[in-house]
Amino acid sequence: MNNWTKRWDDRYSNEEFAYGEEPNNYLKQQIQKLNSGSILFPAEGEGRNAVFAAKLGWKVSAFDISREGKNKALKLAQANKVLIDYQVGELETLDFKEGQFDAIALIYAHFPAEIKSEIHKQLDQLLRKNGIIIFEAFSKKHLEYLAINDKVGGPKDIESLFSIEEIKNDFPNYEIIELEEKEIQLNEGLFHNGTGSVIRFVGRKN
Repeated sequence: MNNWTKRWDDRYSNEEFAYGEEPNNYLKQQIQKLNSGSILFPAEGEGRNAVFAAKLGWKVSAFDISREGKNKALKLAQANKVLIDYQVGELETLDFKEGQFDAIALIYAHFPAEIKSEIHKQLDQLLRKNGIIIFEAFSKKHLEYLAINDKVGGPKDIESLFSIEEIKNDFPNYEIIELEEKEIQLNEGLFHNGTGSVIRFVGRKN
């Protein structure tokens, strides 16, 4: 097991949910504007967002590198009487199909800096034409907030954080419905608490 996987297994192995059991606010707002269909949650951790989508009637797929995350997610799904298809592994080892999904939700999906753009391009292949991406993750400016309060969480290296330009470059073939850098208040479980800076993006694939 590599250090990256171990880090997340350690974080998710506690009884309590690292980022809470409630869905992310931005995901909640945006997904309720869409007709339900099939949706993918990359780097989904303990499943709070996937379970919320399933409760709205979406056919939900999710993946993460953490087996502990999957265990918690399936437990949460069971408690909410919904089913989610949750796989463990790196994206390229999983058997998703081109154009399989109507929506992809990237919620704090901070992949290692050297592969994050590549993963975005792989995910794009899995989204059908006119499909929607919903994205919220920490912006490069977030380091200033972390310096004041490390309880807000997020990566501590600037390369793992996002800029508006990066999103435009990673998803060039999208109609931008919304793209902004924003200061927000986070209150998500044990590890996302306080004021932070995020990039929010909703795009429709051309």
